[in-house]
Amino acid sequence: MNSSDTFKELKDVLREFRDDRNWKKFHNPKDLAISISIEASELLEIFQWKNSREVKDVSKERIDEIKDELADIMIYCLFLSEILDIDVGEIVLDKIGRNEDRYPVDRFKG
Repeated sequence: MNSSDTFKELKDVLREFRDDRNWKKFHNPKDLAISISIEASELLEIFQWKNSREVKDVSKERIDEIKDELADIMIYCLFLSEILDIDVGEIVLDKIGRNEDRYPVDRFKG
């Protein structure tokens, strides 16, 4: 299965969840982008004011919260990609390709 198929399956599950609750009316690019930012901030808040050692401990102690926030971010990203008709697998692979050109291993390793 390729990445586009995986993202399509996730979108199908999310679309059904959303549509069963009649929430599509709330999903527009602006509000989804705002929601992505809010959820990313909630993820960041878990690590706020922690030094390197504390971050490792927090990552272990609060892994369930981290998973929830990361899932929220991904869900909103997938909804946004659906609304804008963007193939997530394709754009991620395209971005990696551009980054490979921009940061060749022989100049940027380590």
